[in-house]
Amino acid sequence: MEHKEADFYKELKGRIQCELCPHNCKIAEGKVGICSIRKNIQGKLVALTYSRVSSSHLDPIEKKPLYYFHPGTTIFSIGGLGCNLGCYFCQNWEISQPKELFPLKDPEGIVEAMTEAMTPEQVVEAAKKYRVSHNSIGIAYTYNEPFIWYEYVLEVSKLIKENGLKNVLVTNGYVNEEPLKKLLPFIDALNIDIKSIKDKTYRKLKGSLDPVLETAKISKETCHVEITTLIVPTVNDRDDELVELFEWIADNLGKDTPLHLSRYFPVFKSDIPPTPVKTLQKAKKLALERLDRVSLGNI
Repeated sequence: MEHKEADFYKELKGRIQCELCPHNCKIAEGKVGICSIRKNIQGKLVALTYSRVSSSHLDPIEKKPLYYFHPGTTIFSIGGLGCNLGCYFCQNWEISQPKELFPLKDPEGIVEAMTEAMTPEQVVEAAKKYRVSHNSIGIAYTYNEPFIWYEYVLEVSKLIKENGLKNVLVTNGYVNEEPLKKLLPFIDALNIDIKSIKDKTYRKLKGSLDPVLETAKISKETCHVEITTLIVPTVNDRDDELVELFEWIADNLGKDTPLHLSRYFPVFKSDIPPTPVKTLQKAKKLALERLDRVSLGNI
């Protein structure tokens, strides 16, 4: 399995510090960061999932969801492994949280077992083929968290751009500003998952709110941006909290920013009952008082 030295890290005494996302993990020799797939090997940070793909599928662009970016087209979607948040209600936990399926004593073995090799050039060739056969507009980096797949996403996205195709990120937005700004010139659209407008909720998900909001604001300057919020009962479904989120989107991203309110179902470590449809309908009504384009999903 090919090893790729990661971008954005520095050496510390006896450790290295990853500077890709706000965790800024300090990683000892032989260990991985919170994301499970960036590892300290002999004093170098290695991206274990470079050129490794766990999932690939040709999807309608609306499935990302992106309702206002080339509607009616398809996009070749690829995913890797791992995530830098720890949502206990994660809808894609089998690939986002591989440490829950296998002990992380052998992360390289886990990556090899759960993924297949796919070079950047192979991804581009597949995208070009689907452009001809299925009206595909490019590549979506999705299913798990694409920012922790950073080196691969950056390389593929440059090649995709050179071939006149589009790059789409479906992301939690939890990334540091420098790597974000390095990647954005090659990205055409993002769907950013804002899980809550409350930092205390993000803390329970092993993250923090401000970096996500900053990612959304910076991305909006150059890219098409749509927002998704998974509404989870007792977690983020209070009317006042939702209104605060909707107002933040309107004030900081613009009232024309599309918002997708998605229905939660119990999965992974959560046994909270599914979101009542009435809760989503009420949330949509509240959102439409502040935003122009609001859609419900997963109903």
